[in-house]
Amino acid sequence: MHESGLPGEIAVIVPAAGSGSRLGGHRKQFRELGGKPVIVQTLLAFERHPEIHQIIVVAPEGAVRPLKEEFRRVGISKLERVVAGGSTRQESVRAGIEALPPLVELVLVHDAVRPFVRQSQISSVIQAVKQYGAAAPAVPVVDTVRRVADGVFGDAVDRTGLVRMQTPQGFSRDVLTRAHSRPEDEILNATDDVALVMGLGEQVYLVDGTMDNVKITTPDDWERAMNYWPVWDSVLSREGVDGELSREAR
Repeated sequence: MHESGLPGEIAVIVPAAGSGSRLGGHRKQFRELGGKPVIVQTLLAFERHPEIHQIIVVAPEGAVRPLKEEFRRVGISKLERVVAGGSTRQESVRAGIEALPPLVELVLVHDAVRPFVRQSQISSVIQAVKQYGAAAPAVPVVDTVRRVADGVFGDAVDRTGLVRMQTPQGFSRDVLTRAHSRPEDEILNATDDVALVMGLGEQVYLVDGTMDNVKITTPDDWERAMNYWPVWDSVLSREGVDGELSREAR
Protein backbone atom coordinates (compact mmCIF):
# COMPACT_ATOMS: atom_id res chain seq x y z
CA MET A 1 0.00 0.00 0.00
CA HIS A 2 1.46 3.38 -0.96
CA GLU A 3 1.43 6.76 0.77
CA SER A 4 -2.22 7.50 1.50
CA GLY A 5 -2.17 11.08 2.76
CA LEU A 6 -5.46 10.82 4.68
CA PRO A 7 -5.92 14.59 5.12
CA GLY A 8 -9.22 14.31 7.00
CA GLU A 9 -9.93 14.09 10.70
CA ILE A 10 -8.88 11.27 13.03
CA ALA A 11 -11.29 9.41 15.30
CA VAL A 12 -10.96 6.62 17.82
CA ILE A 13 -13.64 3.99 18.39
CA VAL A 14 -13.61 2.45 21.87
CA PRO A 15 -15.72 -0.72 22.10
CA ALA A 16 -16.92 -0.97 25.70
CA ALA A 17 -20.05 -3.10 25.45
CA GLY A 18 -18.46 -6.35 26.63
CA SER A 19 -19.61 -8.15 29.76
CA GLY A 20 -16.14 -8.58 31.27
CA SER A 21 -17.12 -12.09 32.39
CA ARG A 22 -13.54 -13.35 32.80
CA LEU A 23 -12.84 -10.75 35.47
CA GLY A 24 -16.09 -11.39 37.33
CA GLY A 25 -18.28 -8.94 39.23
CA HIS A 26 -18.90 -5.52 37.67
CA ARG A 27 -17.98 -4.91 34.04
CA LYS A 28 -14.21 -4.43 34.10
CA GLN A 29 -14.27 -1.24 32.03
CA PHE A 30 -16.25 0.49 34.79
CA ARG A 31 -14.11 -0.58 37.74
CA GLU A 32 -12.14 2.21 39.36
CA LEU A 33 -8.42 2.55 38.68
CA GLY A 34 -6.42 5.54 39.86
CA GLY A 35 -9.55 7.23 41.16
CA LYS A 36 -11.53 6.95 37.90
CA PRO A 37 -13.25 4.15 35.96
CA VAL A 38 -10.85 2.25 33.71
CA ILE A 39 -12.66 3.42 30.60
CA VAL A 40 -12.30 7.05 31.66
CA GLN A 41 -8.54 6.61 32.13
CA THR A 42 -8.44 5.08 28.64
CA LEU A 43 -10.47 7.88 27.07
CA LEU A 44 -8.29 10.52 28.73
CA ALA A 45 -5.27 9.19 26.80
CA PHE A 46 -7.03 10.07 23.53
CA GLU A 47 -8.54 13.28 24.92
CA ARG A 48 -5.00 14.52 25.57
CA HIS A 49 -3.58 13.56 22.19
CA PRO A 50 -3.42 16.57 19.81
CA GLU A 51 -4.10 14.56 16.63
CA ILE A 52 -7.33 12.96 17.84
CA HIS A 53 -10.43 14.90 16.80
CA GLN A 54 -13.31 12.59 17.75
CA ILE A 55 -13.95 9.88 20.34
CA ILE A 56 -16.78 7.39 19.85
CA VAL A 57 -17.64 4.99 22.65
CA VAL A 58 -19.70 1.87 22.03
CA ALA A 59 -21.49 1.08 25.28
CA PRO A 60 -23.84 -1.55 26.70
CA GLU A 61 -27.43 -1.04 25.65
CA GLY A 62 -29.22 0.96 28.32
CA ALA A 63 -26.05 2.72 29.48
CA VAL A 64 -25.67 5.15 26.58
CA ARG A 65 -27.26 8.24 28.14
CA PRO A 66 -25.68 8.00 31.64
CA LEU A 67 -22.25 7.26 30.18
CA LYS A 68 -22.44 10.20 27.82
CA GLU A 69 -23.30 12.47 30.72
CA GLU A 70 -20.49 11.02 32.86
CA PHE A 71 -17.86 11.33 30.14
CA ARG A 72 -18.82 14.95 29.56
CA ARG A 73 -18.71 15.60 33.29
CA VAL A 74 -15.14 14.30 33.67
CA GLY A 75 -13.89 16.40 30.77
CA ILE A 76 -13.94 14.22 27.65
CA SER A 77 -14.52 17.19 25.33
CA LYS A 78 -13.68 15.22 22.16
CA LEU A 79 -16.55 12.80 22.78
CA GLU A 80 -18.56 12.68 19.55
CA ARG A 81 -21.12 10.03 20.42
CA VAL A 82 -21.90 7.16 22.76
CA VAL A 83 -23.77 4.45 20.87
CA ALA A 84 -25.20 1.06 21.80
CA GLY A 85 -23.10 -1.97 20.93
CA GLY A 86 -24.02 -5.46 19.86
CA SER A 87 -23.54 -8.98 21.18
CA THR A 88 -20.11 -9.35 19.52
CA ARG A 89 -17.07 -7.11 19.25
CA GLN A 90 -17.53 -6.95 15.48
CA GLU A 91 -21.09 -5.66 15.88
CA SER A 92 -19.91 -3.04 18.35
CA VAL A 93 -17.10 -1.78 16.14
CA ARG A 94 -19.51 -1.67 13.20
CA ALA A 95 -21.85 0.49 15.29
CA GLY A 96 -18.90 2.79 15.97
CA ILE A 97 -18.07 3.00 12.26
CA GLU A 98 -21.66 3.94 11.45
CA ALA A 99 -21.41 6.78 13.99
CA LEU A 100 -18.28 8.34 12.46
CA PRO A 101 -18.63 11.98 11.36
CA PRO A 102 -18.29 12.61 7.60
CA LEU A 103 -14.87 14.29 7.78
CA VAL A 104 -13.13 11.37 9.50
CA GLU A 105 -10.71 9.52 7.22
CA LEU A 106 -8.42 7.74 9.70
CA VAL A 107 -9.86 5.52 12.42
CA LEU A 108 -8.23 3.97 15.47
CA VAL A 109 -9.89 1.13 17.37
CA HIS A 110 -8.78 0.76 20.98
CA ASP A 111 -9.75 -1.62 23.77
CA ALA A 112 -11.62 0.09 26.60
CA VAL A 113 -9.53 -1.83 29.13
CA ARG A 114 -6.09 -0.80 27.84
CA PRO A 115 -5.53 2.36 29.92
CA PHE A 116 -1.72 2.12 29.81
CA VAL A 117 -1.30 3.47 26.29
CA ARG A 118 1.39 6.07 25.76
CA GLN A 119 0.91 9.23 23.75
CA SER A 120 3.93 8.29 21.65
CA GLN A 121 2.31 4.93 20.86
CA ILE A 122 -0.82 6.63 19.55
CA SER A 123 1.35 8.95 17.44
CA SER A 124 3.32 6.05 15.97
CA VAL A 125 0.18 4.21 14.87
CA ILE A 126 -1.30 7.35 13.33
CA GLN A 127 1.85 8.06 11.33
CA ALA A 128 2.04 4.47 10.07
CA VAL A 129 -1.61 4.55 8.95
CA LYS A 130 -1.01 7.82 7.13
CA GLN A 131 1.83 6.15 5.26
CA TYR A 132 0.45 2.65 4.68
CA GLY A 133 -3.31 2.72 5.28
CA ALA A 134 -3.34 0.09 8.04
CA ALA A 135 -1.10 -0.48 11.08
CA ALA A 136 -1.16 -1.95 14.57
CA PRO A 137 1.21 -2.28 17.53
CA ALA A 138 2.57 -5.60 18.74
CA VAL A 139 5.31 -6.91 21.01
CA PRO A 140 7.46 -10.03 20.51
CA VAL A 141 6.51 -13.24 22.29
CA VAL A 142 9.32 -13.79 24.80
CA ASP A 143 8.03 -16.74 26.86
CA THR A 144 8.59 -20.33 25.84
CA VAL A 145 5.45 -21.57 24.08
CA ARG A 146 4.56 -25.27 24.04
CA ARG A 147 1.72 -27.35 22.74
CA VAL A 148 -0.28 -29.33 25.30
CA ALA A 149 -2.34 -32.50 24.83
CA ASP A 150 -4.25 -34.31 27.60
CA GLY A 151 -2.50 -32.26 30.26
CA VAL A 152 0.98 -33.20 29.06
CA PHE A 153 3.53 -30.81 27.51
CA GLY A 154 4.46 -31.39 23.92
CA ASP A 155 6.81 -29.71 21.46
CA ALA A 156 7.95 -26.14 21.91
CA VAL A 157 6.68 -23.70 19.29
CA ASP A 158 9.26 -21.66 17.42
CA ARG A 159 8.78 -18.06 18.62
CA THR A 160 10.50 -16.54 15.58
CA GLY A 161 8.16 -13.98 14.11
CA LEU A 162 5.48 -14.44 16.79
CA VAL A 163 4.02 -11.31 18.37
CA ARG A 164 1.26 -10.36 20.82
CA MET A 165 -1.20 -7.92 19.31
CA GLN A 166 -2.11 -4.64 21.02
CA THR A 167 -4.27 -1.61 20.33
CA PRO A 168 -4.87 1.05 19.08
CA GLN A 169 -5.14 -0.58 15.69
CA GLY A 170 -5.45 2.00 12.93
CA PHE A 171 -6.92 2.04 9.43
CA SER A 172 -8.12 4.31 6.71
CA ARG A 173 -11.86 4.69 7.07
CA ASP A 174 -12.48 3.04 3.72
CA VAL A 175 -10.46 -0.07 4.59
CA LEU A 176 -12.07 -0.53 8.01
CA THR A 177 -15.57 0.02 6.61
CA ARG A 178 -15.03 -2.56 3.86
CA ALA A 179 -13.62 -5.05 6.38
CA HIS A 180 -16.74 -4.79 8.56
CA SER A 181 -19.10 -4.91 5.57
CA ARG A 182 -18.25 -8.53 4.78
CA PRO A 183 -20.87 -11.22 5.45
CA GLU A 184 -21.32 -12.06 9.12
CA ASP A 185 -20.19 -15.67 8.71
CA GLU A 186 -16.86 -14.47 7.29
CA ILE A 187 -16.00 -12.22 10.22
CA LEU A 188 -17.63 -13.98 13.19
CA ASN A 189 -14.44 -15.62 14.49
CA ALA A 190 -12.07 -12.72 13.92
CA THR A 191 -10.39 -11.71 17.19
CA ASP A 192 -9.38 -8.21 16.15
CA ASP A 193 -9.71 -5.67 13.36
CA VAL A 194 -6.33 -6.62 11.91
CA ALA A 195 -7.76 -10.06 11.11
CA LEU A 196 -10.78 -8.51 9.41
CA VAL A 197 -8.66 -6.18 7.29
CA MET A 198 -6.25 -8.96 6.35
CA GLY A 199 -9.32 -10.90 5.20
CA LEU A 200 -9.68 -8.28 2.46
CA GLY A 201 -6.20 -9.11 1.21
CA GLU A 202 -4.81 -5.86 2.65
CA GLN A 203 -1.44 -5.64 4.38
CA VAL A 204 -1.30 -4.35 7.94
CA TYR A 205 2.02 -2.87 9.04
CA LEU A 206 3.75 -3.46 12.36
CA VAL A 207 4.33 -0.68 14.87
CA ASP A 208 6.47 -1.54 17.89
CA GLY A 209 4.27 -1.94 20.94
CA THR A 210 5.15 -1.31 24.58
CA MET A 211 5.20 -3.87 27.37
CA ASP A 212 3.01 -1.75 29.64
CA ASN A 213 0.15 -1.45 27.12
CA VAL A 214 -1.64 -4.44 28.61
CA LYS A 215 -5.30 -5.43 28.41
CA ILE A 216 -7.02 -5.91 31.77
CA THR A 217 -8.91 -9.18 31.36
CA THR A 218 -8.46 -11.48 34.37
CA PRO A 219 -8.33 -10.99 38.17
CA ASP A 220 -4.53 -11.28 37.98
CA ASP A 221 -4.47 -8.54 35.32
CA TRP A 222 -6.52 -6.32 37.61
CA GLU A 223 -4.20 -6.85 40.56
CA ARG A 224 -1.16 -6.03 38.41
CA ALA A 225 -2.89 -2.94 37.05
CA MET A 226 -3.66 -1.68 40.55
CA ASN A 227 -0.05 -2.23 41.59
CA TYR A 228 1.30 -0.60 38.44
CA TRP A 229 -0.86 2.52 38.54
CA PRO A 230 1.45 4.57 40.84
CA VAL A 231 4.32 3.84 38.42
CA TRP A 232 2.15 4.77 35.44
CA ASP A 233 1.08 7.97 37.13
CA SER A 234 4.73 8.98 37.41
CA VAL A 235 5.26 8.11 33.73
CA LEU A 236 2.39 10.39 32.76
CA SER A 237 3.70 13.24 34.88
CA ARG A 238 7.01 13.14 32.98
CA GLU A 239 5.40 13.35 29.54
CA GLY A 240 5.22 16.92 28.32
CA VAL A 241 6.71 17.42 24.84
CA ASP A 242 5.71 16.58 21.26
CA GLY A 243 2.06 16.13 22.17
CA GLU A 244 2.87 14.09 25.26
CA LEU A 245 0.77 14.59 28.35
CA SER A 246 1.62 17.47 30.65
CA ARG A 247 0.60 17.53 34.30
CA GLU A 248 -1.51 20.65 33.64
CA ALA A 249 -3.55 18.81 31.00
CA ARG A 250 -4.65 16.20 33.48
